[in-house]
Amino acid sequence: MTGPTVVRAYRDGDDDALYDICLRTGDSGGDASGQFADPRLLGEIYVGPYLRFEPELAFVADDGDVAGYVLGARDTRQFEATCEQLWWPQLRRRYPEGTYPEGSRDARLLGLVHRPPVADADVVATYPSHLHIDLLPRTQGRGMGRALMERLLEALAATGSPGVHLGVGIGNERAVGFYRRLGFTVERELPSALIMARTVP
Repeated sequence: MTGPTVVRAYRDGDDDALYDICLRTGDSGGDASGQFADPRLLGEIYVGPYLRFEPELAFVADDGDVAGYVLGARDTRQFEATCEQLWWPQLRRRYPEGTYPEGSRDARLLGLVHRPPVADADVVATYPSHLHIDLLPRTQGRGMGRALMERLLEALAATGSPGVHLGVGIGNERAVGFYRRLGFTVERELPSALIMARTVP
C-alpha cells in the first residue's frame, strides 16, 4: 500500500532499498533484475559511494516505501579521488578481474570498478558537480523526478556549486526530454551516452 509521495533526506536504513531501485532501473530505466550474477554490484558502483561520502546530497522519494532517489557529488574530481582511495580498493579485492566471464554484463560492470571512468575535464571545469537519479515506474509521471532534482539543486547551491552534470543513455529519449525540461543541455555526445549539464541557481 502506497500513500502520498514526499521527498526527504536520505537516512540510515535506506541503503538496501536504494540498491534495489538501482537494479530495478538499471536497464536504461527498465528492470535489470536477473541480468547480473551479483545483484548488488550495480548499486556498489552507482549508489554506495554517494551514501558513504556525500550523504547530505542524497534525497529519497518516499510513498510509504522508498520509490526513488537522487544522489549528488559536490566536487567530481574530489569524489573520484576519494573513491579511488577508500571505495574501489575494497571492491577490487572482493571482485578481482576475471571473476566473471569475459564479455558478460558482470565483467563489463566490473571494468568500471577496476578502471573507473574519469569525467571530462572541460565539463568539470564549468559543471564540477554530478548526479544520478532513479525512480520506480509507480512514481514516474507524478512530478517526483522534478521534485527530487529541485531538492538536490537547492542543496548544491547551498554548497556554492556553480554547475552540475550527468550522463544518460543516448537512446533514453524520455530521460533526455526530462533533463531538457529542467534546463540541462548536451555538453558531450559519446558513442552510447550524452553528457548533459546546467548551472546551479
